[in-house]
Amino acid sequence: MATKVYELIAPCHFGLEAVLKKEILDLGYEIAAVEDGKVTFYGDAEAICQANIFLRTTERILLKVGEFTATTFEELFQGTKALPWEEFIPADGKFWVKKANSIRSKLFSPSDIQSIMKKAMVDRIRQACNVNVLPESGASYPVRVSLYRDRVTVALDTTGESLHKRGYRRLVSRAPIEETLAAALILLMPWNKDRILVDPFCGSGTFCIEAAMMAAGIAPGMKRSFLSQSWENLIPQKCWNDAFEEAREQVDDTVTVDIQGYDIDGEVIRSARANAELAGVGHLIHFQQRPVSALSHPKKYGFLITNPPYGERLEEKKDLPVLYRQFGERFRMLDTWSAYVITSYENVEADMGRKADRNRKIYNGMMKTYYYQFLGPKPPKRRADDDTAR
Repeated sequence: MATKVYELIAPCHFGLEAVLKKEILDLGYEIAAVEDGKVTFYGDAEAICQANIFLRTTERILLKVGEFTATTFEELFQGTKALPWEEFIPADGKFWVKKANSIRSKLFSPSDIQSIMKKAMVDRIRQACNVNVLPESGASYPVRVSLYRDRVTVALDTTGESLHKRGYRRLVSRAPIEETLAAALILLMPWNKDRILVDPFCGSGTFCIEAAMMAAGIAPGMKRSFLSQSWENLIPQKCWNDAFEEAREQVDDTVTVDIQGYDIDGEVIRSARANAELAGVGHLIHFQQRPVSALSHPKKYGFLITNPPYGERLEEKKDLPVLYRQFGERFRMLDTWSAYVITSYENVEADMGRKADRNRKIYNGMMKTYYYQFLGPKPPKRRADDDTAR
């Protein structure tokens, strides 16, 4: 029997689509489309398991049911009813439209879209299964729908709780950065596990933990569960078992790394240590209570990556120029290092005393931020690397 191939949609932060595309290609799947905030690719039931467990930079994996154009609620009803729901949802499946969003479309009321689509789905599944009443007592099949310029894209959510919830961050500092975003920003750097990585404003420890997980080959989803594990009509249990087993086999927690996180708040450092232990990488990270004014490192050619205070509260804004000036001064003393800074604070370059070599606009939720990249010199190649021919 031929393996069923689906279109799978992986949403991500705006501006980071290329990072996610590379991750999907590295997993071995074919890309269908790259659009603002999402990458669509082709894959089977095994791909759903692999993508949920191994992808570091997507928020969730959606299984596309279909798409159509609708400018009226009648067209929405008929378009939804025309989709082959019985191929995805069993007669006892529990289903609802969990989320609807609409951009530049004539239909824009989420609650109306949700209720009309639910009625159409009920009609279709009742007729297909030849029953009067649907018990909805089985596994859950939440639907997500997006309308863009009147084009309706309908998908089932295979993930459940967002993939940024790896299961390790029980304790958070104020304004934490999401795990998926932190992973994407690390993947944008030329860092690898042989190079030093320091976060001078580490907060909950997310950058350090995500980097340590990469270094140790720990798949981001290996310690959590997914909604579609109960979809026995679509995904054989063996697919999940094999994917989790593959994830376990890839772990190397004996790896040697130099990853450090500093924060001025001792309570925050204790939280970061606890989070790292939960992630299984506590032994790979050195956390220390230290102000940015004391930032230093004896080694050369390291990387700073950080999410400094933005000044979310008005009373904090006055402290930001001094904070970023101190950061800039200490960074200049690390004269062979590179620094990667994500922030919405607008005077970063002026206060740090250096223009960024690169700058990338990224939306952190609804907040527009910039990823400033201050590049240091490349380390000299080892002699063995040059000695390629004899």
